[in-house]
Amino acid sequence: MKSLIDILDLSVNEIDNLIDTANDIIANPEKYAHKCQGKKLATLFFEPSTRTRLSFEAAMYELGGNVLGFSEAQSSSSSKGESVADTVKVVGYYADIIAMRHPKEGAPLVASYNAGVPVINAGDGGHNHPTQTLTDLLTIKREKGRLDNLTVGFCGDLKFGRTVHSLIGALSRYENVKIVLVSPKELTVPEYIKKEVLEAKNIEFIETTDLESAMPDLDILYMTRVQRERFFNEQDYIRLKDSYILTPEKLEIAKNDLCILHPLPRVNEIKVAVDKDSRAKYFEQAKNGKYIRMALILKLLEVE
Repeated sequence: MKSLIDILDLSVNEIDNLIDTANDIIANPEKYAHKCQGKKLATLFFEPSTRTRLSFEAAMYELGGNVLGFSEAQSSSSSKGESVADTVKVVGYYADIIAMRHPKEGAPLVASYNAGVPVINAGDGGHNHPTQTLTDLLTIKREKGRLDNLTVGFCGDLKFGRTVHSLIGALSRYENVKIVLVSPKELTVPEYIKKEVLEAKNIEFIETTDLESAMPDLDILYMTRVQRERFFNEQDYIRLKDSYILTPEKLEIAKNDLCILHPLPRVNEIKVAVDKDSRAKYFEQAKNGKYIRMALILKLLEVE
């Protein structure tokens, strides 16, 4: 029985197969409509979510399965002090697979040791968000036709952005990927990502505070919001929240085939006017999340 806690739990071959399956689901949805009949997904969301939770639920329903779960910690027994291990041990008797989001880093890993069914990490604190990474990779592959030979810019909160950490880890395994890290000094990517991923794999990367200077070289621009919920200090959040705002004017110097991604929710870091630009792919990206999660559920439940 396999779980997905970290994107690096999957080999490059497994990721490529998931992308192929997702593309087949997009092309032939009727072929997959009953694949999970009689199966149940439990969504255990101890932290708020719109896209991730609903896309998991939509994914299971479109595979013909059923869904049970909760969308906030207050509506679970954790509000009474129950441990994650005890919660998932019980839920494992009711469901065939669990998707779990938790504010504590490592909680889904603990869950995977105790559940008795596959556990999918749907985000743990500032640490990991592997199904968002799969969504990102599917979107890049669909838009660019490749996952190698790319210059990828990450902009905004690179310190707490778990989607950034996961995607850098995944892209580091493909050939000739260059990384551009754009952030305020207070929100730079953690040292362990630089040392254990970028430097350890000889990935070419630069750090800058200036988005405009980096823009002309980028094939992918991955924008992120500055996350209020990760700050201990409201003043720091207010000071940094508008560090980078993407506007149509800033895109004038970008490549014609730039692909603009954002894990969403957007606050004000991408102006609504950018949505009309054919290079804006973040809503397409959200749609792709459902298909890659369908592929992952099939894989972990070992459905042919």
